[in-house]
Amino acid sequence: MTAGPELDPVIHAQARLRVVATLNTLGEGDQVAFPALKDLLGMTAGNLSVHLTKLEEAGYVEIVKTHRGRTPATYVALTRQGRRAFEDYTAAIRKLLELS
Repeated sequence: MTAGPELDPVIHAQARLRVVATLNTLGEGDQVAFPALKDLLGMTAGNLSVHLTKLEEAGYVEIVKTHRGRTPATYVALTRQGRRAFEDYTAAIRKLLELS
């Protein structure tokens, strides 16, 4: 039996895969507000924060903290590196499926 391709462990965790797949639907350079992403994914703020931190440390997402008037606002975007990593991940999954 031949070994399949390696799956990126940062993306492979279910919650992070959902985050990256969702962010990948945005155009390059587009951002989504943290609360909108949280609601879209049905995650708690704390859980999403933990996974975004892991993705940010890998260079896959960019997190921008700013203000809208006096209200703090956080925006999230997939980086080029993150987009490339997701493309590689999906290609590896396709290859694994071809092996089965």
